[in-house]
Amino acid sequence: MTNQIKSKDSQAGRPSSPSTTQTKRTGRIRERNRELILAAAEEEFALHGFRGTTVQGIAERADLPKSNVLYYFSNKQRIYYALFDDIMDRWNAVLSEIKPEDDPALALANFIRAKVEMSRTHPLASRLFAMEIIQGAPLLKNHLCIGMREWVRGRSEVIQQWIDEGRMERVDPVQLILLIWSSTQHYADFQAQILIIEDKEAYVQKDFDHAADFLTTVILRGCGLELP
Repeated sequence: MTNQIKSKDSQAGRPSSPSTTQTKRTGRIRERNRELILAAAEEEFALHGFRGTTVQGIAERADLPKSNVLYYFSNKQRIYYALFDDIMDRWNAVLSEIKPEDDPALALANFIRAKVEMSRTHPLASRLFAMEIIQGAPLLKNHLCIGMREWVRGRSEVIQQWIDEGRMERVDPVQLILLIWSSTQHYADFQAQILIIEDKEAYVQKDFDHAADFLTTVILRGCGLELP
């Protein structure tokens, strides 16, 4: 038995084989290239719109050959879909993980703060989404509608359970999610308007901290929740 244990321990501590190391390295390269392509696409679509953007332009901005871009995404529309899937995943990551046993105040506060931070770090992504939706989502309606509806329905069910258990005020869960989306994204989508009103040249970190504190306080109070 002792020899068997030693044998297993020895195998567990054995260095990865060359093939395993190469597979991991390849995976990291693929992920890095995908991130480069989507970051470049975000800027190109924001500057030129869908029609004015080309795969060649995305490739040049990503500093990759066009053939590499087409290896990961077969055409411009696939890049556009992947970009918005990535945007939605980043936006909603915090609330995607909520469970009925979670603290409603902490879950909602974390979501609000994460969304405000996304407006600071990825304002172009928010504006791209806004432009697409304002136009009636001509390119994304069919692509996003099923996943978006299911996501909102799933989060709403958890929020409704918190309400039914008397852990927060009776509010419309769908309207609550829409309120958080719109209020947090406002700081990216209407940046120019806010800066004009507040007579500022640019945002600084404390502006986003103040916005996150304000929205968290107002929204949680409206839900009958104490700040966590």
